[in-house]
Amino acid sequence: MGFDPKSLTFTDAGLIPAIAQDAETGDVLMMAWMNAEAVKRTLDTGRVTYWSRSRQAFWVKGESSGHVQELVDFRLDCDRDCLLVTVRQTGPACHTNRRSCFYTAVRDGEEVELMQPMS
Repeated sequence: MGFDPKSLTFTDAGLIPAIAQDAETGDVLMMAWMNAEAVKRTLDTGRVTYWSRSRQAFWVKGESSGHVQELVDFRLDCDRDCLLVTVRQTGPACHTNRRSCFYTAVRDGEEVELMQPMS
């Protein structure tokens, strides 16, 4: 029978949020959007593919930067409206050159920068 990406619950825009997590450390690296074709491409190629809302185009993570996300595991949440992709991340995941997009915390009402850009 197999998995059918159309069985997922997409937004009205045809998108589903995908959270990327480092398979080795468990760190949450980033969140981006996928459409059904990006899901299919990710599963077919093992290279995580997102849908860029700003460019209205497929975005294979690392295609231009070299900061590749190799798929380790592909998970669906209980409502089938959010994805978790565990990955082997090469280099930074964030466009700010940080390992994770989640580099800012709010502690005691103040923003705290948790990590510097990678050199």
